[in-house]
Amino acid sequence: MRCYLSGMPELRLGLNDKVMFEATGRATPARGKAIEMEDVKFHQCVRLSRFENDRTISFIPPDGEFELMSYRLQTAVKPLIWIEAVVENYTGSRVEYMIKAKAQFKRRSSANNVEIVVPVADDADTPRFRVGYWSSIGSVTYAPERSALVWKIKQFQGGKEFLMRAHFGLPSVDGSRSISILVVRPNVLSRFILLLISSPTFSPLPAHIHIPADELEKRPPISIKFEIPYFTVSGIQVRYLKIVEKSGYQALPWVRYITQNGAIWLMFTKMRSV
Repeated sequence: MRCYLSGMPELRLGLNDKVMFEATGRATPARGKAIEMEDVKFHQCVRLSRFENDRTISFIPPDGEFELMSYRLQTAVKPLIWIEAVVENYTGSRVEYMIKAKAQFKRRSSANNVEIVVPVADDADTPRFRVGYWSSIGSVTYAPERSALVWKIKQFQGGKEFLMRAHFGLPSVDGSRSISILVVRPNVLSRFILLLISSPTFSPLPAHIHIPADELEKRPPISIKFEIPYFTVSGIQVRYLKIVEKSGYQALPWVRYITQNGAIWLMFTKMRSV
């Protein structure tokens, strides 16, 4: 949450909280659905006694940016972007990569600035790929300083599926090798940003990406960056944000929903010799 308010006004935030609707006997929202939050943690400015009593989130915010609350859901969620990678090592010192990316969210949403980074062998050389034939969308480049292929897609519409292929020379490959099929399941960070300002200026939300250190030590993972605006995986909604002041305090409340990539999980699903 970002607050740029004068004085110390009290704020009240309403969410589509299932427990609150059940406790107060209110009807669930006509649009959307109520969600059941678990392991809720609040910033120290929130009045916990009020929340425990009637699920009202009441607080006097500090100036600037802070995390008001965090929560967890039990609902199982499909990976938003599903990645499958097939790596084939052939005789004749060459290796082929086939990467398939599938958006598993609704068509009305789009992931922006998608970047898929595929590690390759340090001694890989003579890359062969081109946009159109080798990649069904976006651009593909070889970054030797990172020992990786970088596949960039400016806009990835929900429900779509795309394919990218690349060939490399590989001096260290001798004789018959294996096919490795990998599946990458990216976790996501879904959040909503609340902004209370006295002027319409604000800085953009920085991207957050986390790759576990132990995974990097064992095997460089395929990493994915993306951002889906106006979308939350959890389905959480801000019903209202009120300033409780008798003096008729004037302010501009603003809500931004956004989903960003989180941790990367890498899993081998099948290996066989060729």
